[in-house]
Amino acid sequence: MISRFLLGAFLAALMLVTGISTYLYLGGRQSHVSAAPLNPTLQTPSPRAFTLPGTLFLVQDGAIYSLSAGRFHQVTTAGGWMQPSLTVDGNLLVVRKSSFYSDIFELNRFGKRLKQLTFNAAPPRSYDTGNNHWAFYPRMASDGKTVFLSYDKPKGGYEVDMSIWSMPLNGGLRQGTDWTYSQGYTGGDMQPVPVKGGIIYTKYLRANDGSIISQIWFVNRPYPYTLYAGRALTKPDQDCREPSISPDGRSIAMICTYGKQISNLVVAPFNGSSIGAMKTVISNQMVAQPTWAPDGSGIAYLAPGLADAPFQLWFLPRNAYAPPPPGPSPSPSPIGGGPQSSPAGSPSPTPPPPVVVVKPIQITTYQGFDAASTLAWAT
Repeated sequence: MISRFLLGAFLAALMLVTGISTYLYLGGRQSHVSAAPLNPTLQTPSPRAFTLPGTLFLVQDGAIYSLSAGRFHQVTTAGGWMQPSLTVDGNLLVVRKSSFYSDIFELNRFGKRLKQLTFNAAPPRSYDTGNNHWAFYPRMASDGKTVFLSYDKPKGGYEVDMSIWSMPLNGGLRQGTDWTYSQGYTGGDMQPVPVKGGIIYTKYLRANDGSIISQIWFVNRPYPYTLYAGRALTKPDQDCREPSISPDGRSIAMICTYGKQISNLVVAPFNGSSIGAMKTVISNQMVAQPTWAPDGSGIAYLAPGLADAPFQLWFLPRNAYAPPPPGPSPSPSPIGGGPQSSPAGSPSPTPPPPVVVVKPIQITTYQGFDAASTLAWAT
């Protein structure tokens, strides 16, 4: 019996490594430099430091921290906590990951546990670790009653490939609904984002050459209808993932690799079910988890401060990707209008406006955050 348990543990770990590709892809991008990141609460902002609006929640070393008015506060102890998102009433939906399973909890903003939504540990005295389950990336719909998540069911033995599910906040997965059916041995479908009329999410697929690529998909109804109604919003060779919708619902941010060892920050118009022309706004950083400011002032994301260094928090102001329209041209000088007029009384030429390059702002320097974990930004 013990040998069977050990074999099951080994197979579960093996399938986790080969299955949840999206999580390990991001986790593999973490730095392995010798200097350990500092606890965020040790950072003291300088008097003239740039301050983000609202309260931002992010993760370091299995603990959730909040950033408000330039200061970090520890919300949970270090214990596998990750992937925070917001409920409609301002609480947090978070994941707690153990060695063989993960569950979703609702916490208040100070870390007090309010509710456990899933119970994915194998039954007591079960020596078959294949009976454990995984739940990731919870996100509440605008109705305040429905939670979308990535869940490893249907499940074939120890294979761990995620599908998108929904469940009632007060009902759990026993009343859940399967929205997508993932491709085996790819990691599956990740990071659902509810939108009006459906959801968008990251779908991992196997390309013709055997490599695993990602696309942003949209579906407006649960499986099996999604086989006919679901559609890709990005192309396979763009290799896009981690979608984030702006507060007004009109724009989408994502990261796209275009088959290279870098992740660009890309934004595009979004009409609820399709996207417009894509614009790369950052192409020289390893960007992860773009998140819109609740007031629309910009986009926060994670990226290393230096090559092979831990992931830090950055902010890209709105003018970097949506510059304001040019102001009205100055009125032409009147004919014969003195020294300022042009020769022969023709209108003075309007000089071109100066080109202002808006660069991202590095918010942290020594902390090191979890690039596999979403950020949650409250007003």
